[in-house]
Amino acid sequence: MIPQSNRDFSVLEIAAEVLEIESKAVMGLTRRLDHRFVQAVDMILGCSGRVVVSGMGKSGHVGRKIASTLASTGTPAFFVHPAEASHGDLGMITKQDVFVALSNSGESAELLSIIPLIKRQGAKLISMTGNPASSLAVEADVHLDAGVDKEACPLGLAPTASTTAALALGDALAVTLLVERGFSAEDFAMSHPGGSLGIRLLTHVRDVMRKDGAVPVVSSNAFLSEALLEMSKKGMGMTAVVDDQNRVTGIYTDGDLRRTLENEIDFRKTPVASIMTRNPRTISADRLAAEAVQFMEQFKITQLLVVDSDAKLVGALNMHDLLRAKVI
Repeated sequence: MIPQSNRDFSVLEIAAEVLEIESKAVMGLTRRLDHRFVQAVDMILGCSGRVVVSGMGKSGHVGRKIASTLASTGTPAFFVHPAEASHGDLGMITKQDVFVALSNSGESAELLSIIPLIKRQGAKLISMTGNPASSLAVEADVHLDAGVDKEACPLGLAPTASTTAALALGDALAVTLLVERGFSAEDFAMSHPGGSLGIRLLTHVRDVMRKDGAVPVVSSNAFLSEALLEMSKKGMGMTAVVDDQNRVTGIYTDGDLRRTLENEIDFRKTPVASIMTRNPRTISADRLAAEAVQFMEQFKITQLLVVDSDAKLVGALNMHDLLRAKVI
């Protein structure tokens, strides 16, 4: 093991101290959670408009993230820059909205200059500051205390612990609203259709299954040689076996073939129905593709037949189809 230099230890000590200060800042918020947080939640839940988040400098960066988190978890929200608000963007705010103002000092001139206009419009005001006695805190309908004992910056100048605390408090607000609204994973996916979660939750079996002529299928009266030819032609490592009403009676897979080869049988004279796997696992086309993945993993299979409510074959899929669709 290569020994570390004194500088390495010094660098790690500084980093560890920053993390400790910021973690304490976040934990300190839990002791200040009270009825005002509940009031803020109820105010937003009762809002018929949107949540408008605003802040200057680092508070503005935090505000953008809070607005984004709210919007993606069931609370319509957007960010407005306070300086731009003074030059026309105030028109984006209505009396049905809730305005959330972030400022560590609570004395941001850009925010304070627009607060009277926002209140005159009739919008509700929630402030999030580090100073409960600040002008912004006093003017707010509800004030959330995001104060910290000290910044992680040794100069006490760069916003560090204070921005972490404000961000964490915003997350607490967003997640509480999510739970109160009964916001589900499916709801989340609707606003994230391009992400991996969206793909998993919005993709159904019918979207990825093979159908019509791409599905390997033979009649219950077919011989094993016909089944092997169909398996080779369609390249799914199996074939469905159906009756004269197109209802699934069984499946013959590569695994069945390996077991068949252990016995001396005539492929041209042996009915596939005599050696197929009966009552195979099936799934509905309306089920989520993610459920098909869970089904395959649970029963240790790599293919699934897709059937309708009458057990008639409508499609088939395997792990490769799900991989191509990026469901797994």
